[in-house]
Amino acid sequence: MPHPSFLDEIETRSGVTVSECYQCCRCTNGCPVARDMGIVPHRVIGHILNGQRDKVLASTSPWKCLQCATCSLRCPNGIDIAHVFETLRQLAIESGLAVKNDVWHFDHLIIDSVARHGRLCELATIIRYRLSKKEFLKDAAMGLDMMKKGRIGLSSHNVRDRKRLGTVIRDMRERRDT
Repeated sequence: MPHPSFLDEIETRSGVTVSECYQCCRCTNGCPVARDMGIVPHRVIGHILNGQRDKVLASTSPWKCLQCATCSLRCPNGIDIAHVFETLRQLAIESGLAVKNDVWHFDHLIIDSVARHGRLCELATIIRYRLSKKEFLKDAAMGLDMMKKGRIGLSSHNVRDRKRLGTVIRDMRERRDT
C-alpha cells in the first residue's frame, strides 16, 4: 500500500532531496554490493518516490550497504544516497520491520560483543549468531581454516576501559529506544 508521505518523511529525516532522482542508475552501477542487495539502490529510491514504505523498510538492502558513499559520489544530482540508506535503517528499527532482518540481528550481536570486550570477539559472535539461527555447524570448516591461518582468535582481546565503552553503548541504546 503506497504511503504518499513516505517521500516527505525520508526527505525531512535525512535532509536529502530524494525527489530530484531521475533514475539514471549510476548509483547502482557504482555500488560494490548491488549484486547482493534484494533491491538495488536506484530501485530503493524509486520505491521511496512511489511511497512503498513497508517494501523499502523490510528490505535487506539498506543493511547490506557498506556506507562507502560511492553511490552518493556518482549521483549527478548530488543526492546523498548513503545517508538515505542510513535513515532507512533508523526507520526500519523504529517501525519494527528491521527485527525480521538477519543483518540487523548480526549487527546487534557485534555491538553486544564490543560493549562487553571493547572490541569485536569474532568467534564468540559467530557462534552466538549460528546458535540463534539453529545452524550449529554451518561455516565450521571455514571457521577452522580461518583459525589455522590466524584470521580468527579463540579468545577475546579486551581493551582497558571496556566497562566505560559498554556504558556508552548502553546509554546510546536507551536514548534510541525512548
